[in-house]
Amino acid sequence: MGNPQRRTFHVHSEIIGQGGSTFRKNRTVLLCLGLLNVVLLIAAVVIGFNCAKVREGPFHVSHPAVTQVLDELNYLRSNHSDVIEAEEAAKNAFERAVKNHAQLKEKIEQQKTINDNYQKQMEELQKEQTNLQSNMTALEGNCGRCLSGWALHNSSCYYFSSIEPSTVTKNWHDSRADCIRRGADLIVIDNEEEQRFVSGSIGDMRGTQDILRNSFWIGLTDTETEGTWVWINNVTEVERRYWMDGEPNNSHHHGEDCATAVYSPSNPWKTRNDINCNMYQRHWICEMTSS
Repeated sequence: MGNPQRRTFHVHSEIIGQGGSTFRKNRTVLLCLGLLNVVLLIAAVVIGFNCAKVREGPFHVSHPAVTQVLDELNYLRSNHSDVIEAEEAAKNAFERAVKNHAQLKEKIEQQKTINDNYQKQMEELQKEQTNLQSNMTALEGNCGRCLSGWALHNSSCYYFSSIEPSTVTKNWHDSRADCIRRGADLIVIDNEEEQRFVSGSIGDMRGTQDILRNSFWIGLTDTETEGTWVWINNVTEVERRYWMDGEPNNSHHHGEDCATAVYSPSNPWKTRNDINCNMYQRHWICEMTSS
């Protein structure tokens, strides 16, 4: 059977040998695990570092297509602020353009109003110019031929005293004296054209609707012989159609010996009336030959 002690020792030796072998194996495993942890820690650090780089800046990829896309993205990012600034500048420019357009439109309306006013003023000035030219033509025709305030008709100059203040009226004798003082005499109407001129002039100058009170002394009387009317140039008046209807009538035998000319709207030929030479105050018409 052998020695029991030796067998026991041998068994213990085997056990110890097996334990040592197991310990060596475990130590190897632990060492490998430690190295693996170190590798994993290093990998984690590297991955974290790369992630931080990706967040902080562009991540470089070796694939050409991806690299081109990233480059374009970076370009757009870098130009994004420029685009925003350009958009803001364009918006401001548009707003200024709209404001300028409104101001320009307002100025155009103001200028249109000014032009319209100028046009009206020009039209008024043209009318005034036409009137001045007409007046100048009349003055040129009258210039040097009649005194100021006298009207030229054919070869005679006429003074209508109605241009004096309306209160200035005289009797027949004083009226004639005034004409003589002016180098003329009371008017002598000796043709139809002159009759028409006198009638129209009195119509333009009449100051009241009372045609008898608005009459003018003329140089015609019958003081020498009642009913025989003679002009101051000693020409006897034989034409009866120029007298108003029913005139001359020497009304109520008041000595109506002097003739006046009145305005007759119905008949420009019937313009003469006889009244008292001294009792009535009237305007008068003077006549003189033009120079």
